[in-house]
Amino acid sequence: MLRSNDLIHLEARPYFPQLKNDTFLRAARGEQTQHVPVWCMRQAGRYLPEFREFRAGKDFFDTCRSPEACCELTLQPLRRFDFDASIIFSDILVVPQAMGMEVQMVPGKGPTFPDPLKDPEDLQRLKTKVDVQKELDYVFKAITLTRHKIEGKVPLIGFTGAPWTLMSYMIEGSGSKTFSKVKSWLYRYPEVSHMLLKRLTDVIVDYLLGQVAAGAQALQVFESHAGILGPVEFKAFCLPYLRDIARRVKDQLKETGQDVPMIVFAKDAHYGLEDLSQSYYDVVSLDWTIDPRLAREQTGGKVSLQGNMDPCALYAPKERISEIVKTMLEGFGTQRYIANLGHGMYPDMDPESVAAFVEAVHKHSRQMNKQQ
Repeated sequence: MLRSNDLIHLEARPYFPQLKNDTFLRAARGEQTQHVPVWCMRQAGRYLPEFREFRAGKDFFDTCRSPEACCELTLQPLRRFDFDASIIFSDILVVPQAMGMEVQMVPGKGPTFPDPLKDPEDLQRLKTKVDVQKELDYVFKAITLTRHKIEGKVPLIGFTGAPWTLMSYMIEGSGSKTFSKVKSWLYRYPEVSHMLLKRLTDVIVDYLLGQVAAGAQALQVFESHAGILGPVEFKAFCLPYLRDIARRVKDQLKETGQDVPMIVFAKDAHYGLEDLSQSYYDVVSLDWTIDPRLAREQTGGKVSLQGNMDPCALYAPKERISEIVKTMLEGFGTQRYIANLGHGMYPDMDPESVAAFVEAVHKHSRQMNKQQ
């Protein structure tokens, strides 16, 4: 008997348009490229006037639950810029929603949990078994629709929040300066913390596999709050679950003969680069606070790298953006590298600056490749 996952695989994947630009995928796998591929985290976002116009008056999570809306927002930046990859418009907090928690997007405050987890007994409020195909079907439909509408122009990236980052939101209830509530769990309730992280991991694995079945051609795992942990806690409460996600997803995809590159972005966890490079991911994404040459040294050529331009560099004049890009490329080299920002773009950024960034990456990397 076919499961819904199998139906997506059988009905959608054979009819996807042929991919025309595989530079991003080849760089992710460590293969030779003629130029450095480039995309931006939050490339579908409020810096685009068409994004603001489309989203005006609409609830954020209602938008996330509309495959047609997600598809349109994903495609908007591709109409403007020569990106080498696209990432589906969604949000990392759809996973806690699928587990039974309420999340609201509050203007001026951001994502907010009206009733966060306060003590271990609150874990009983979470669903014991999450039917990912049912709860997150709207994401899968958005991916499949976008794969068709993108017409093979560039690969489509699926993504998820990582267990520690999602746990942080679920306990803090929103963003935080100290993260004292969630970190207190690690010291007061270590066993319960591991239990929650394991449950999140199980849901995330199913979620990522569903995204691939729906048409995602690469996957990124966002561990956005990794840097609030010290090295000891990172190795105990973060790294094992990141590894488990990549290993389990890779193993299950191999059974169906699929090879989908996986990217891990553990923001501010510089002490973990060597460990992350040995954690089954193809690509390690970097924030802007680490030197490219040092990152190459610490990862030892085991993975491709992604990043790491300071997003605020996009406020610079176009000529300066070009210089910054050239210096960044000289640090990373032009192979086994994907250009990106060290974090997402900000709402007040000029689209013309994004265009200058993309153009500079392509121009300088092609020139550097010819000189080698």
